[in-house]
Amino acid sequence: MYTRRQFARIAFAAPAAIARAAGIDSTVNGVRLGAITYCFRDLPRTPGQDNLDAVIQALQFCRIGEVELYSPNLEPAGQPLPPEAPTPYGMPRTARPPRTEEQNALNRSNREALRKWRIETPTAHYKDIRAKFDAAGIRLFALTIGFNDSFTDEEIDACFRQALALGVETIASSASPAIAPRLAPFAERHKMNVAVHGYSVLNDPNRFASPESFAAALALSPYFRINLDIGHFAAANLDPVAFIREHHQQITHLHVKDRKKNDGTNEQFGEGDTPIKAVLALLKREKYPIPAFVEYEYTGLRSSREEVKRCIEYMRTALV
Repeated sequence: MYTRRQFARIAFAAPAAIARAAGIDSTVNGVRLGAITYCFRDLPRTPGQDNLDAVIQALQFCRIGEVELYSPNLEPAGQPLPPEAPTPYGMPRTARPPRTEEQNALNRSNREALRKWRIETPTAHYKDIRAKFDAAGIRLFALTIGFNDSFTDEEIDACFRQALALGVETIASSASPAIAPRLAPFAERHKMNVAVHGYSVLNDPNRFASPESFAAALALSPYFRINLDIGHFAAANLDPVAFIREHHQQITHLHVKDRKKNDGTNEQFGEGDTPIKAVLALLKREKYPIPAFVEYEYTGLRSSREEVKRCIEYMRTALV
């Protein structure tokens, strides 16, 4: 016999359990396809709130069942910055006039508010977020944290505890080689993988990009791994197929985009120089357990969810 309270708990939990059992399956011929939720950065944000409901709806529209959760999607949006001064006629955008003191002050205020939120938000909040994705039939694989020099040790530790509460396997980060050594003891304390994200400019000491820079990251800790962005890797005139074949045991997941060589532009899938089909064929043939996540960055003609759906369909078709 159940008490009324016990029965209510069972009745409440049953729909979520059913949803998890009938989750969205975006695996094709053994290859796990998904997306980083950064793809949906055009979705509206309300200051002080997250936009997870809209993100989940977009993932369901695309029939994507596994994701890397981009941390700004779960964090409260800061107050919007005042608009920057327009670029004077004939001046390149890279030479835009510096921000005003008002813009800088608000940026600093937003940063402090975010740090406070990360440190003070209880574990239960993140467990509720995990439950929301579970109920939607979507698996959280990794959490993106853009660690940089502005992070205090207390904030870094809070981010690792956040990832643990979300139940993810990996923190993916565009951390620079300079800050990476600070992350190693936190990774080891929390037994959490940190996957460094690579870029395409091989001579930038502040970016992971070359095979040598990845090797240096792996040497920092047994918990360090590689989040290989095959688009950036190809844009650096490197071969992602060969690199994956040689280093598949150190790669947690892939970001999939299509870029031109020689640090060229982002293109629609199939129109750049990234060997997307060859990479997917390798994962399929060798049965590497490496998820391949869309990272939509080209200039699309449609909404992000429509463009991401086109990307994931391109990948599905390549694997059939």
